[in-house]
Amino acid sequence: MQWDTATRYKLLLRINNDIVSASSRHDVFSVIAQSLEDIFRFDRLSINLFDEKTNSLSYFAAAEGISPTEISEDARPLAKGAIASAVIRSREPFILSDLSTHTYWQSVNAMKEAGLNATMAFPLIVRDKVKGTLHLSYAKAPEHLEEMIEFLSEVSSRIAIAVDHMMTHTRLKHINAQLRRQKEFLTSQTIISEDFGEFIYESQVMARVVREAKMVANEDVSVSITGETGTGKDLIAQFIHQMSNRKDALFVKVNCPSLNSSLFESELFGHAKGSFTGAHTNRVGRFEMADKGTIFLDEIGELDINLQSKLLQVLQDRTIERVGESRPKTIDFRLLSATNKDLEQAMQNTSFRSDLYYRLNTVTIKVPPLRERLEDIPVLMEKLAARHSAERNLPPPVFSESCRKVMLQYPWPGNVRELKNVIKRLIILRPGETITGNEMDTQLTGIRTSTRRKHMTLKELERQHIVSILKDKGGVVGGANGAAALLGVPRQTLQYRMRKYGISVNKLETLSV
Repeated sequence: MQWDTATRYKLLLRINNDIVSASSRHDVFSVIAQSLEDIFRFDRLSINLFDEKTNSLSYFAAAEGISPTEISEDARPLAKGAIASAVIRSREPFILSDLSTHTYWQSVNAMKEAGLNATMAFPLIVRDKVKGTLHLSYAKAPEHLEEMIEFLSEVSSRIAIAVDHMMTHTRLKHINAQLRRQKEFLTSQTIISEDFGEFIYESQVMARVVREAKMVANEDVSVSITGETGTGKDLIAQFIHQMSNRKDALFVKVNCPSLNSSLFESELFGHAKGSFTGAHTNRVGRFEMADKGTIFLDEIGELDINLQSKLLQVLQDRTIERVGESRPKTIDFRLLSATNKDLEQAMQNTSFRSDLYYRLNTVTIKVPPLRERLEDIPVLMEKLAARHSAERNLPPPVFSESCRKVMLQYPWPGNVRELKNVIKRLIILRPGETITGNEMDTQLTGIRTSTRRKHMTLKELERQHIVSILKDKGGVVGGANGAAALLGVPRQTLQYRMRKYGISVNKLETLSV
């Protein structure tokens, strides 16, 4: 058998032309397999990819032809592929016209048992780097070996370029898809809050919190941030991330109350295309997004007890598996969490796992409620009014002395979040006007000095505040103008608290404020 110049040219041209229209690794491999099979009549064809970083091999696509049962389709160490290893080391073709002389190699023995008796392998070199290997195997050793080797050496250089281009295309496609998902995620979720610049304080108790946050920032330990709703636990988490060595990677917030059993794994770990109805594309989960960065589990105390074991497994192993895949992926992340619940009490009543508690709780930072940092209220009032009025191009309201006294007397059940929302309302409704004590009293949902109000529990105050906001919004929970937006919490969190306090939008008129 001889291959003249015209035959060689036609084969190379065919490969080049057909590969141009190929849109996937499988398509590229099919083009190569069909083109080579017409001329070289192989019994098995495979293309290995070489990962220099991990010193491992993987298939470019499923092999064509005879498939020895002992040869894994999964990624494997280079040492497991004796022939590929020899080619990669030498950067030269490797020919075995009689496999029986090398059956001490496991892969060769597997090929022999499958009925193959000869093989040849060629390096795929691009820009002076070995990208992989091309393998053709036969049940019967072919004739004209020398001529085949010469021709296939030429062909392999073209195949190397095609494989490299497809891998680059696949990589860029994956990166673009990941960036698109991250953009969607960043758009729909406040990753680094717009309020990060509102980390405002003058009190010693908040100075202590900031000092503790700075101390743990670069220690890469798990940090549990505790405190009442609206105290700014998420700002502390963002502050720790921004002060850490991971600041250039993503800070990914997970709203635990919104997770349910059907969404938990897909949301946190991601899913493969086709893994369930509606999974039309691969999806990167929150943990994978947080690789090299920080994951923040907000309101961790609200996570269902049945889901806590799945979360614990990931925190222990630092690996995830996407839904629909069986390959574990190692993730490098910093863990921060926040809760307004007493987790020690939750452990005692078995609503929170003790092993998860200790995994989260290497360091605890307690954020004080606003009523315990009264000296911060005046500066918060001025700074928040200045910032949010500038955003709306409106003059800030002026706070009278009587107004300030009312604000200092108010218990602020919603803490800084509630203060910010009150000020936003004033900017919109009373821009540039002087706010008296009586007017502020009205804004603070009718606070009175009655004994009943003075001795309400925090839960009662929070429930009353939610009812008041819902009434102001006509029972609208979600959306840009809904109660959740005004309260500064995700819609799912507000719905959870409404269920918790027995608040129904259909019965708002019957509820007292």
